[in-house]
Amino acid sequence: MVHYILADNQELTRAGLEAIIRNDRDAEILHASNKARLVQLLIANEYATVVIDYRLFDFVDDENFLVVVERFQMASWVLICDELTDSHIRKLVYSSQNISIVFKDSPLSNIRDAISAATRRSRYICQRATEILLSREQNDTTVQRLTLTEVEIVRAIAQGKTTKEIAAERFSSIHTINTHRKNIFRKLNVNTAHEAVKYALRAGLVDTEDFYI
Repeated sequence: MVHYILADNQELTRAGLEAIIRNDRDAEILHASNKARLVQLLIANEYATVVIDYRLFDFVDDENFLVVVERFQMASWVLICDELTDSHIRKLVYSSQNISIVFKDSPLSNIRDAISAATRRSRYICQRATEILLSREQNDTTVQRLTLTEVEIVRAIAQGKTTKEIAAERFSSIHTINTHRKNIFRKLNVNTAHEAVKYALRAGLVDTEDFYI
């Protein structure tokens, strides 16, 4: 039995997704109308496939959504939205391997493929999202995914915070934060905090208003 959680507050979209999913006779479809209900269902069904338009939910921002994704790492996520900016796509793709992306105006076959891939615990990025990613990263061969913790640390660095301040905020040791910094530099193939933040800006991991250095 495959458990699907539909987390989309548009009735027409939800009905269409149900019709697609019901082709799987072993499917059980659950519904979430807000973040609290989604979390409740995920606690009971940690391996569920979640089909979600989180921008129609009561998530404060992308980071708030990613915190839930990070918490339920056994779940597979299919993000289906009307529109996403290139920075949003990069942030989501680089933050978790469990998120697939497809647009609501994508061909029906793409939506089916995205849901099918997620149930197999594979990632699916539709062609349009892929083109957006490649348009900015085609000359960058050093892209490696940062963890959510590493993204948060890069953001803190961009805000001009010292290693000691970051450690205090995260209730971690300075040694732990330094280890994270080394891992970030290695993944991004950079040598300084300034270069790391510049990369994060290009990748959409850091908003321009966060940039301090």
